[in-house]
Amino acid sequence: MKIHIVDYDSGNLESIRNAIKKIGCTPITTNKPDELLKANAVIFPGQGSFPAALDKLKQSNINETIINLINDGVPFLGICLGLQLMFEFSEEGNLEGLGLINGTVKKISDIVKVPHIGWNSVKFDNSHKIFDDIPNNSYFYFLHSYYVKPIKFEHIIGQTNYGSNFCSAYAFNNYIGVQFHPEKSGELGLKIFDNFINKFT
Repeated sequence: MKIHIVDYDSGNLESIRNAIKKIGCTPITTNKPDELLKANAVIFPGQGSFPAALDKLKQSNINETIINLINDGVPFLGICLGLQLMFEFSEEGNLEGLGLINGTVKKISDIVKVPHIGWNSVKFDNSHKIFDDIPNNSYFYFLHSYYVKPIKFEHIIGQTNYGSNFCSAYAFNNYIGVQFHPEKSGELGLKIFDNFINKFT
């Protein structure tokens, strides 16, 4: 099983590698398109800014590779920025994203403290396999100043409240995106990775 982690010179690469190793896999970290295309599953770590991450993807020529992987049915887990970058447009930098998901990445309202840092609950209905054996309203670790606002609500599989409700998990076909950080979320975070690898690959 080849589990590849996208390297864009940011993100919690070591934390994610350690998490994947704990569930019995040895991941490959790469920014090379040819190497990514060999993957059985791909994880996109999330940390940093939308403009910087997008720039790195384009420099490495893996922005199109990511689109092709997802369109070709390769299981893909996007974490934080790995969710946001899939959208059409982001208010962070006022830039176009990869455009795989219709919608916008928006700034969290300043009626609450920004960034949103720490543990918060995710409400879901247990219908998606990524949440198998995880209790509804479980707490995961968040660190972000922007959130996604999809046009198609039927693909939202998890929601979180921080000032208002926002999409914290989104899925269509072979793509799953989460706004929280499983690699910082203890045993339940490990279960997210375990479900992704063992139920989608």
